[in-house]
Amino acid sequence: MIDTVVTVTVSLLLIAAVVVPYWLRVRRKENQARNRFEKLKISGLNAATSMHPHIDALACIGCGGCVEACPEGDVLGVINGKATLVHGAKCIGHGLCAEACPVGAISLVMAPPGRSANLPVISKDFETNIPNLFIAGELGGIGLIKNAIIQGRHAVETVAKRRGPRDGILDLLIVGAGPAGLSAGLTAMEQGLRYAILEQGDIGGTILQYPRRKLVLTSPVELPVWGRLKFTEITKEKLLGVWGEVVRETGLLVQTQEKMLELQRFNDLFRIVSSKDEYVARHVILALGRRGTPRKLGVPGEALPKVMYRLLDAESYQNLNLLIVGGGDSAVEAAIALAIQKTNRVTLSYRQREFGRVKARNLEHLSEQVRKKRIHLALGTVVQEIRSDLVLLSTADGQRQLPNDYVFVSVGGETPFDQLKNLGIDFHRQGIEDQASAA
Repeated sequence: MIDTVVTVTVSLLLIAAVVVPYWLRVRRKENQARNRFEKLKISGLNAATSMHPHIDALACIGCGGCVEACPEGDVLGVINGKATLVHGAKCIGHGLCAEACPVGAISLVMAPPGRSANLPVISKDFETNIPNLFIAGELGGIGLIKNAIIQGRHAVETVAKRRGPRDGILDLLIVGAGPAGLSAGLTAMEQGLRYAILEQGDIGGTILQYPRRKLVLTSPVELPVWGRLKFTEITKEKLLGVWGEVVRETGLLVQTQEKMLELQRFNDLFRIVSSKDEYVARHVILALGRRGTPRKLGVPGEALPKVMYRLLDAESYQNLNLLIVGGGDSAVEAAIALAIQKTNRVTLSYRQREFGRVKARNLEHLSEQVRKKRIHLALGTVVQEIRSDLVLLSTADGQRQLPNDYVFVSVGGETPFDQLKNLGIDFHRQGIEDQASAA
């Protein structure tokens, strides 16, 4: 009898030694996910803006495999025993969470219509309803670098099968020099096509505006002509260096600082008017970003890689001097999200003396962060110059220098959707309900 009691006691102690630490670890992670979710709700970063996981709560078993699989680190969390979208704005549709789910409880969907889920209708070859007009990359709905590279290459391989006579007309005009546009251009070189690439900014396209410090590829990918991109994680600055090296060493022709102003179709050809020239092409690939053209400050130093036009990943900015420029909700929300990190020194610069178009909830949260001295308001100020380690502000009392690591410009902009709809490109809005039923 004593032996039995001892055996049971020892067994219970051994079980407790394993189960209790596991239970405590699970509880700790769940509390961290819940706290992060509540913090992100304040700035609206909990909601997705593009491709993201939709979790079937009835099917989810709360194993956490999706959380571990996510290369972004904190998009998902387990709360109340179920996988939950915690940092939706950070998700760019890797899809590894869906692959890792053992019960198939996750499907990838686009954000609801109110969260910028406009999508062009394209074929499996990335062709729109307008013959020979293609869309590749972020504008098609997925901002993943690897997918953009693959889409750009695939679209041009389709174009190469339709090449026309050598009559001086361009086989292909590519608009945008981000991952999709560069991949398309390299494939055009490889296929011997007559091509041109127009980029309204600099090489890198929307990556120059990318709001993350860290970019994720998920897995290596083959870049036409150049070779294999082996990294799976890289900073924006290093990736821009890679693109520059690719362009130099391959001889790829990219016409930077040249914006497409007009695109017309006539006699099965396209007429493209840019800010510098006019072109005629048989095929066009639009490799544009979904965010379109942000309104810029037009000051010296704005082309520095540290200047952003949107914030998604506030938690990757720690112990930094940060300047947010703007007076709308997006600027205020970015300032709040960065200030919540506590170690940052955040300044919000706005040219007016008071905020006139900000939601009451955002003003309340902003006031709280100002009271805690986590945000300094620089009202009635204008950015004069951005340097590598500081920003010059013009104030009523003269020029002021701010130590600075990153600048976030949030003063509005021009999205590409109206222009594309005017071309006759069909769009559809697909929310969670539509895609969940189609999955």
